[in-house]
Parts: sequence; structure tokens; C-alpha cells
Amino acid sequence: MSISNQKILIVGGGSGMGLALARRCVEAGAEIVIAGRSKDRLRQAREALGNPTRLTVAVVDITREEQVAALFARIGGLDHIVSTAADIEGAYRLLPELDLKAAQRVVDSKLFGPLLLARHGAPRLAATGSMTFVSGIAAYRPAARGSVVAAVNAALEGLVRALAVELAPIRVNAVSPGWVDTEIWAQVAGDRKAETLAAMAERLPVGRVGQPDDIADALLFLIGNGFTTGTTLHVEGGHRLV
Repeated sequence: MSISNQKILIVGGGSGMGLALARRCVEAGAEIVIAGRSKDRLRQAREALGNPTRLTVAVVDITREEQVAALFARIGGLDHIVSTAADIEGAYRLLPELDLKAAQRVVDSKLFGPLLLARHGAPRLAATGSMTFVSGIAAYRPAARGSVVAAVNAALEGLVRALAVELAPIRVNAVSPGWVDTEIWAQVAGDRKAETLAAMAERLPVGRVGQPDDIADALLFLIGNGFTTGTTLHVEGGHRLV
């Protein structure tokens, strides 16, 4: 399925995997809306993409239902919705140190946010349209300090399967990335980011960690393949095997 002239909302499109997808969509001739909480980050993303005429930016917090409803009222009809948004700051902690407010932010951004996007976005989508969300390897290879992220990723994939049934024929899928070199690792590993990613690269069968473009490829496949729904596509370099 060609995405030329289709309208795509990318929540989290201001950086990382979302920005990589936005670039691919612009190159493919799509009309896109990139959305996120940071006006400055969205402005920088627009500039990085070359200020295309068929790009709109929208400041929104997808954990706030009134903002989600207002977003869809503003942008109107759509062909596809993608969300790469995640607020994991402070979430990677051992249980005795875990801040429940940080845990709640993960739940809000990665579970209730997609739920609200589906609730308010489905009526705006074409019958041939799709929603695609991002879970992650933590649901399959959990580690100490990652209990909250593991639980939320697994819950999101359950939500995807349920929505694929409830919202059919709209397609609903997830991409589950492995370790991807994005800004989020500065929160997880701090000044040990490079060392941590290099150690994982040595473990993986593919010999490297992921890049945002790897995930953008997977997202584009799920957007464009009209026979895939209720599916989690794993793009993790073989991490589940080691």
C-alpha cells in the first residue's frame, strides 16, 4: 500500500523513532502531523525535516483526554495513527527505590495514552486505516529495575490485540523494539550510555544495537500492509534469543 497523499499522525514525532518515521513519510509523499508535549522539540524536528509544506505540528499531552479530543477535532480525518511516545523518566528503579508517580507516568504515556488515541482517533480514521503503537523488549526479557516498563509493554500488546478486534476493519498493531540508540538511553544509563549499548551489541546475534531507522522500517510495514492486524512485530536484533 502506497502512503503517498495519505494523512498520518505521529505522536512522538519530534525525536528518535518517531522523527525517523516522519522523515520516511515525508519522503514517500504523505501528509503528516507530528505531535508531542514539547513545542521546541517539534520546531526543531520540523527544521530537521526541511520545513516541508505538508507537515503540521501539534503540541499535545496524550495522557490528558481533553487535549487528545481537541487534537483530533483540529486535524480532522486521518489514514493512520502512530505513537512512539513514552515517559520513562525515573521508572528504571529497584522496587524499594521506585517512585510510584514515575511508574504512573509510564502507565499514562504507554497505555492510557494509546487508549485515548484509539478512543478519539478511531472515528476519524478511514476504514482502511491503521493504528500502530510501540511496546518493547522488556516485556520478553525483563531485567532488574525494569518491572514497570516490562508490565506496561506487555499490557500495551494486550490492548493492541483487543482493539484489533473491537475496531475492525481498522488495523491495530505494535512494534516491539530491542535496544535502540535514542535519546531515551540518557535517562536509563546516564553517562554510561555508550558503554551499556556497546556491551549489548556484543551479545546480539546481529552484532549491533538498533537505530531509529530500523524501527521506522517496521512501522512503515505495519502502516502499509493491509493484511496485518493484532500483531506485534519484533525488531530487536535477536535479543529474545540470547
